[in-house]
Amino acid sequence: MEKLEDYSQELEKIPSELTVAQDGSGDYGNIQDAIDAIPSNNSHPVEIRIKNGVYKEVLSIPADKPHVSIIGESAEGTVIDFNNYAGKDNGLGGTLGFESATAILKASDFTAESLTFKNSFDEASVDAGGEQALAAYARGERMAFKNVRFLGNQDTLLAHSGKQYYYNCYIEGDVDFIYGGARAVLEESTIHSLNRGSDTNNGYITAASTPVDQPFGFLIINSTLTSNAPADTVYLGRPWREHGNVVFKNSYLDEHIKTVGWTEMGGRHPEDARLFEYKNEGPGAVINEDRRQLSDDEAAEYTVENVLDGWMPKFKK
Repeated sequence: MEKLEDYSQELEKIPSELTVAQDGSGDYGNIQDAIDAIPSNNSHPVEIRIKNGVYKEVLSIPADKPHVSIIGESAEGTVIDFNNYAGKDNGLGGTLGFESATAILKASDFTAESLTFKNSFDEASVDAGGEQALAAYARGERMAFKNVRFLGNQDTLLAHSGKQYYYNCYIEGDVDFIYGGARAVLEESTIHSLNRGSDTNNGYITAASTPVDQPFGFLIINSTLTSNAPADTVYLGRPWREHGNVVFKNSYLDEHIKTVGWTEMGGRHPEDARLFEYKNEGPGAVINEDRRQLSDDEAAEYTVENVLDGWMPKFKK
């Protein structure tokens, strides 16, 4: 009985809301300090409110700190920014790889709202390989992002695994900038392809590595694909794994999307992967033998609820 009482007292010490502000008006001056203050194996919701400012730090939320929400003051004004890249020395005899992300998010039951994750690495600043520079690396169950901006170039957003929902988000990049093996929905979001200055190839939006036994990968629905790149120069994606699954559904595709739609990656051909479209609109939404369309019955299976395996974030309900 005494041990139970002691444990209850410890739980009462865990704050349910923390404030981060650079001007000294909050509980902490940077975000990672607030994350570090949350005990491991936390079992109740904790909100971290972040006031506007540019936070030059790497944010890491480990798997043993679930039930965390980080909420910015505004999507444009609350910016978490760093400039690591995959080929950078990690100090342990290797390179950063995926850990180059500005935000390394490995906890389940995580929510981010009204802020920006940015990787400001300049590809021209190094003459080496490993120029992938992630804004966010997300691997967890029931991860939700609302009104969040993801800014980068190559490999901007790694939706690694688990179930993830992105609503009213903005994702920007050029090469494979939405990629991974998660069951992920991007709804009512803007996906912006940067102009790399090419007249023929300005990059690839998706690179799915969906496991072969996983029925759904990326569903991009009711969203808008934009770019200032020339017409017919951006691919919808390429398969990182031969069984990768991506569906663009009921979305607007501008003229930058290539007529052929998809392309190969490392010998893995798009026709061998699960890459489909359904009732898209806009000048980039052409239909031909290379751009496979779902039937009405097939498309009916690609719902938010099905892709997320029955889970719906609170703000979606």
